Amino acid sequence: MNNEVITGSSEAHGHAADCCDSSAPRKSHHSAQTKDNLTKRLNRIEGQIRGVKAMIEKDTYCDDVLNQIAAAQSALNSVGKLLLEGHMKSCVVERIQAGESEVIDELLVTVNKLMK
Repeated sequence: MNNEVITGSSEAHGHAADCCDSSAPRKSHHSAQTKDNLTKRLNRIEGQIRGVKAMIEKDTYCDDVLNQIAAAQSALNSVGKLLLEGHMKSCVVERIQAGESEVIDELLVTVNKLMK
């Protein structure tokens, strides 16, 4: 599994200089490698969820199902952490540098949702 950390300047990640311009439609600009990494992780998670569904349909022992659910939740949390890190190091930094301090409130709402 590739544990790529999304770091560096926005230009290095395929971000346009105005990727987070509040007047433009909000859109991420992940590199092809980052998209591939996230897609592979999400495909694995999708398979885990289908597996959990099959376990329930087969009346699998509850503890085994719960352990699979925990594994899927952990994998999804890892995807969220990678996206959050990239967002903070690119769009959030760029918007703060552009004087858009309201991005901090937006980020806090997002972090609170992720931590539920």
